[in-house]
Amino acid sequence: MTRAMGAAMRRIHVGNALSAFGLGFTVPYLYVYVAQVRGLGAMTAGLVLAVFAVAALIVLPFAGRAIVRRGPLPVLLAALVTAALGALSLGLAAGAATVLLSAAALGAGQAVMQPALATMIVDCSSADTRSRAFAMQFFLQNLGLGVGGLIGGHLVDTTRVSSFTLLFAIEAAMFLLLVGVLATVRMPHSPRMEDAPGSSAKGSWKQLFGNRAMVQLCVLGFVLFFACYGQFESGLSAYGVEAAGISTSALGTALAANTLMIVVAQFAVLKLVERRRRSRVIAAVGLIWSVAWLAAGYAGLGHGSQEMATAAFVSTYALFGLGEAMLSPTVAPLVADLAPEGMAGQYNSAFALVKQLALAVGPAVGGPLGAALHGPYIVTFLLFSLGITVLALRLGRQLTAVQDRPWLARGTRVVRRGGAPAEHGAPLAEPR
Repeated sequence: MTRAMGAAMRRIHVGNALSAFGLGFTVPYLYVYVAQVRGLGAMTAGLVLAVFAVAALIVLPFAGRAIVRRGPLPVLLAALVTAALGALSLGLAAGAATVLLSAAALGAGQAVMQPALATMIVDCSSADTRSRAFAMQFFLQNLGLGVGGLIGGHLVDTTRVSSFTLLFAIEAAMFLLLVGVLATVRMPHSPRMEDAPGSSAKGSWKQLFGNRAMVQLCVLGFVLFFACYGQFESGLSAYGVEAAGISTSALGTALAANTLMIVVAQFAVLKLVERRRRSRVIAAVGLIWSVAWLAAGYAGLGHGSQEMATAAFVSTYALFGLGEAMLSPTVAPLVADLAPEGMAGQYNSAFALVKQLALAVGPAVGGPLGAALHGPYIVTFLLFSLGITVLALRLGRQLTAVQDRPWLARGTRVVRRGGAPAEHGAPLAEPR
């Protein structure tokens, strides 16, 4: 990594922390703000949350193309300005229509930030630094969300609309501060789609769908996000309250345990997984999450004391955090390594789109199931977690040696990117 790439990476990490810090101020309190503080009711609050998902699904297919053609930095700056305007207007909005339009702008901006920042990390890292860079990104995101939520909780007052307006203004200020931090970043040159004459949006998507490893990774990614992230604040919390009798304070403790596990374990886990096959690391996450679902099953379906049920439920969230810490230096770098030269933005956006689909479907399926059908809920997501292990091992057969074991590329320049596994005896890399 050159000095210029290192300087750019430091600013990118600052940007990740600032954006997460800003989001942490408002995300936990959005429902209360719309439904109670603004008096717009539960229906409008639910629509606002749905608008976030819909806005992301609409803009992400176009975001990938824009990142590839224009580079990630201009796209990120446009997304930050859009999100800042959405956050500020949401804090000032009083009517349902204005709230929904503001939420759409904020949701679209947030959605585009993810693949743009991921592509900047790819452009500013090498094969031997990429896993650590993405682990740092995930660590800072969770730390920023936690600190932002903690401070926001002390500032907010449900009897004063002005306290929520302040929260959204702080969020907007964080996005605009990030514009200032990143506007002068010197990104290293990376190939753009416009460098290849005759390329088209249809052709780029056809190329992506023709990459069997990427398609399998997208399927695996959907299951990962559906079975974990899509259940945190919907099905699993509903199950905990209804089946295990978990109090709201204990639910908060469980969420804190998840964040604490990520913050404490991230770099210890990184050392453990850096020299392991990526496919087997993901497979191990499926087994860890299977244990987490068994612990959740004991919490709600077992016959222990309430203290034991609460401890098991908190352990479930902690185990999910351990799995997340293992995935952060594994999945995102793999997406980058599967992308052909100049197509990282397209691949990052496609994977972000899969994530958004899973986060939209997960609560819709898991919420009612976790609240009413406790046994089937646990069995269903236990099977999904075991499915992660199976899908990860199958994916491993589609990866080249360097894609699955990135440490082989240290000191070399990887030649094959984005393709099927190399034929036996074919060169995987060449010396610098």
